[in-house]
Amino acid sequence: MYKIGEALVGDGNELAHVDLIIGDKEGPVGTAFANGMTQLSMGHTPLLSVIRPNLMAKPATLIVPKVTVGDLNDASKIFGPAQTAVGRAVADAVEEGLIPKNQAEDLVVVVSVFIHPEAEDYRKIYQYNYGATKLAIRRAMSDYPEIDKVLSEKDRGTHPIMGFRVTRLWSPPYVQVALDLDNIDTMEKVINDVPDRERVLLEAGTPLIKKFGVGVVSKIREIRPDAFIIADLKTLDVGRVEIKMAADETADAVAISGLGTIESIEKAIHEAQKQGIYSILDMMNVDDFKEKLNLIQDNLKPNIVLLHRNVDLETSMAEKGEDVSDMSEWGNIKEIKKLLGPSGLVAVAGGITPEKVDEAISSGADIIVVGRYIIGSRDVRRSAEDFLAHIPQDPDNMRLALDEDEQV
Repeated sequence: MYKIGEALVGDGNELAHVDLIIGDKEGPVGTAFANGMTQLSMGHTPLLSVIRPNLMAKPATLIVPKVTVGDLNDASKIFGPAQTAVGRAVADAVEEGLIPKNQAEDLVVVVSVFIHPEAEDYRKIYQYNYGATKLAIRRAMSDYPEIDKVLSEKDRGTHPIMGFRVTRLWSPPYVQVALDLDNIDTMEKVINDVPDRERVLLEAGTPLIKKFGVGVVSKIREIRPDAFIIADLKTLDVGRVEIKMAADETADAVAISGLGTIESIEKAIHEAQKQGIYSILDMMNVDDFKEKLNLIQDNLKPNIVLLHRNVDLETSMAEKGEDVSDMSEWGNIKEIKKLLGPSGLVAVAGGITPEKVDEAISSGADIIVVGRYIIGSRDVRRSAEDFLAHIPQDPDNMRLALDEDEQV
């Protein structure tokens, strides 16, 4: 047996974060256990977990301090409340049946324990480390989390120590505000007036970038630290350089022109993948965007395809007697999504008003790109709200604080 568990419990300096492995004495966990006891590291000396002096826990449990133990004060926190907490949690896990009692002599546990150097409250150190150890054992023995849980949470979770949120497009639809401006003061005013919503994306428009450089993305980030920011570079060539420049300025996505060569598009998308940001393929003036997408390698398909209003295409197809039942003003969105794969998104643009939002979404659009209606309005907030009224509340608005963990 080889089980892995993790848990974080508590807050403040006494917060406990436990990582552990449980396995057979004769297996890799047993080897790690023996190596830990015999290959000591300065400041991180492992110790056996005991419930009290002369009474070690069963299964035998080795505690490995994550934070360097610098003096006797640090040592007393590990050798006192933390050591006891881990030992009792292991014993209680056996008593409660989380760890089979008949395997107590055959298994060993290795527990990595975090104790903040400024932690002072011994009772909290005990309480939090007991809770974290017990929870980590429960999770290990039940193989928590399942992979479906990981995939559902990966784009919505926020790590408390990061200090900022990385916004991912995991729950469409969204409204993208295109800041096609040439004035920084106007840009700041518009951003401050636009509702601070998870469903609002901010686009550093091409005019802004041409006049002020890609560094304007960082200026937007200063105003809205947690926003999803798109750099509308309309990259045609040297995509790797331009994508990296945008990523360095903290852009979450970069727009690439669909008019570029397949080689240029693939290089730009590859760089976006490397930088961990979204790639947007802008199909403005591309005659046959389905053919363009088909030419791109499957592993280099863009994350998002941007379609512009194309009434002429629908009219032409209808005149030829072709099926236009799935056609919208922006083309056959559902067909584009099939080419992109299950995680691909489609954005639509071109004079969209609030009255057209429902039509766009029902046609399969994930992102509604709006420019003049919002940025040219005397009441920017009200104009933005006109669009937001047609889309759901932010995905996490109704989520309970602890709702992300195990179901009981």
